[in-house]
Amino acid sequence: MSTDRGTPLADAIDVHAHFLTRRLRSALEAAGHSGPDGMPGIPDWTPAAALDVMGATGVAAAVLSVSSPGIHFGDDSAAHSMARAVNEEGADIVRAHPHRFGILASLPLPDLHGALAELEYAYDVLGVDGVMLQTHYGGHYVGSPCYEPLMAELNRRAAVVLLHPVSPQNWEATSLNLPRPMLEFPFETTRAVTNLILSGSLDRYPAVRFIVPHAGGALATLADRLSAFSLAVSDRPADVLGALRRLYYDLAGFPLPRLLPTLLTLTDADHLLYGSDYPYTPDWVVQGLAEALKGDSTLTYEQQHAMQRHTAVTLFPRLAKPN
Repeated sequence: MSTDRGTPLADAIDVHAHFLTRRLRSALEAAGHSGPDGMPGIPDWTPAAALDVMGATGVAAAVLSVSSPGIHFGDDSAAHSMARAVNEEGADIVRAHPHRFGILASLPLPDLHGALAELEYAYDVLGVDGVMLQTHYGGHYVGSPCYEPLMAELNRRAAVVLLHPVSPQNWEATSLNLPRPMLEFPFETTRAVTNLILSGSLDRYPAVRFIVPHAGGALATLADRLSAFSLAVSDRPADVLGALRRLYYDLAGFPLPRLLPTLLTLTDADHLLYGSDYPYTPDWVVQGLAEALKGDSTLTYEQQHAMQRHTAVTLFPRLAKPN
């Protein structure tokens, strides 16, 4: 898909972009996460640098969230303070650039009471655009019974939720000493979505709009296997394929050449969204991946427009305003 401005994308909305504040960086380093999830280091981020990358790529607006490992490092009180700080700092960024950035709230889970209080503040005071949830908190996946009150409140608000992977418990035994985003993150995403479906959470809370990152992880490959096994593990088998079809999927990461065509056997193009994963994906890789999407023929012109902007506008209508 070509554009008159010479950028790979055309007024796209990036639903999977991250931000870091000075306070968050200091907390990550103090908690031993100077190489988060086995990556070489914590990337640099400023609004100005993000806007530069967006301009070079053709992104009109980016929805910001805090990436793995999140904001809870073992102490509930400190997590409450960190959640409030990053949410307020994110809201400040949005106020400074109201048509260029959105913000997804961070919650101090696994403390449910604190998370519900922060959710109320984030929506009713800060006016956030949605919520970022990790795939699990202390081994409890988001579809677990302990999070039913949170899911009910997200459903009441018809929240948009980016479901972001984190390192699994006992990653030392499974990661092959590789950075966890390489192998563990796709399978974490797959576990979390499987849990949401088989626990019945997606059926009980249908108003929550989940965005599944990285083109669904391994879901497109394992969908038929999950569907078949669900017949054996539940007295009331879930409609796995129907549930997967209703979810939204961002294309952050490496969807081409194999994953995107496979994902389209699982859902339709109107459920696809653009995501950069900047700054955890470096700027030059972001631009290269955007160029690959531009040059790929898997999506028609109309489907490219839906993926880049139209579908995101239905989820984040505030960002439909001109720059």
